[in-house]
Amino acid sequence: MIERYTRQEMGAIWTEENKYRAWLEVEILACEAWAEIGDIPKEDVIKLRANADFDIERIYEIEKETRHDVVAFTRAVSETKALGEERKWVHYGLTSTDVVDTALSYLIKQANEILRKDLNKFIQIIAKKAKEHKKTVCMGRTHGVHAEPTTFGLKLALWHEEMKRNIERFEAAAAVIEVGKMSGAVGTYANIDPRVEAYVCENLGLAAAPISTQTLQRDRHAQYFSTLALIATSIEKFATEVRGLQKSETREVEEGFAKGQKGSSAMPHKRNPIGSENMTGMARLMRGYMVTAFENVSLWHERDISHSSAERVIIPDATITLNYMLNRFSNIIENLSVFPENMKRNMERTFGLIYSQRILLALIGKGLVREEAYDTVQPLTARSWDEQIQFRLLVEADEKITSYLSPEEINDCFDYNYHIQNVDLIFERLGLN
Repeated sequence: MIERYTRQEMGAIWTEENKYRAWLEVEILACEAWAEIGDIPKEDVIKLRANADFDIERIYEIEKETRHDVVAFTRAVSETKALGEERKWVHYGLTSTDVVDTALSYLIKQANEILRKDLNKFIQIIAKKAKEHKKTVCMGRTHGVHAEPTTFGLKLALWHEEMKRNIERFEAAAAVIEVGKMSGAVGTYANIDPRVEAYVCENLGLAAAPISTQTLQRDRHAQYFSTLALIATSIEKFATEVRGLQKSETREVEEGFAKGQKGSSAMPHKRNPIGSENMTGMARLMRGYMVTAFENVSLWHERDISHSSAERVIIPDATITLNYMLNRFSNIIENLSVFPENMKRNMERTFGLIYSQRILLALIGKGLVREEAYDTVQPLTARSWDEQIQFRLLVEADEKITSYLSPEEINDCFDYNYHIQNVDLIFERLGLN
């Protein structure tokens, strides 16, 4: 991922240095396991643990000749000057993917620890903002058209519940992806003791795959990427709402605008929802990474490397991108300006038509069949909209309606508090009290 979107902590996981450190740790842990079994002298493993190292430039140099990165790595480690005869145990009984896949899972586990913190921070910010605006009345829209009153807090509470589901999905996907394998060339443990796999995985905090070929199966990675993409898509959904509510003709919310910030090179008045727009673009990337991960599932027989080149790009990029999205959108929500007066003003722009269902139900409650009640109310709504007359005035002037509903009953129908009477119940159900 380009530097612009790379946060330092996550980016550090995906450096070449850190990747080779993970490979080296897997190699040394495997030697320790062999020593525990009794196949390698323990004093040799102590020396390996203390002295084994590598030089990245030397790895690159060897790889130009061998065209094999793991061979280049193991040779570079074996060239460590401080090593003696014990160098021969490096990569003992292993195949390349025993190291690469297990180390990759270990790096993903490190990335997951950061993402987990990000997710928990994000959902807490949403919860705080939702409770703050629990009773902030605003217009509910369906198909982009005014429907009925809701509250801004309910919008946020909906996001909170969606993120709870995303966190559950994330934990399930993390359990599936945080898995290692050291089962040899085709997964039969022909030249490696299964106890080596168990030792290495336990010390890395990974589960051991119950069965594998030369590789871990990529359905694991597809599930993981699907989850990351879904989280990103949820953020995009939330960001799209912010964008819609920040339009000039709406202006119910606004992203924070820093001192000295500029919205346009040509128009000094512009204050654009650029952070939320950025989320939309990043989510598109995440869904692209997901598609590539799904393409990687179908490998030939016990292994090919068609997935390898793609994963070198998509795994660092996806975790870096989601880390960026979670932190940037957390900041957007935390510093979001909310304009309750504009929300109320927008509710009044449709001449009280948002209360049409209340009149409809009141008439049905007085004995009219639904079709008759609907046909009574609908012409008034059309006239209200077309002639820009307050719907309430038309209702109060309609002889048929007033023959069924008293002035007090009509007045009750135009009270927005009726629409938010169950907000406390919903918040309680969500655990947001």
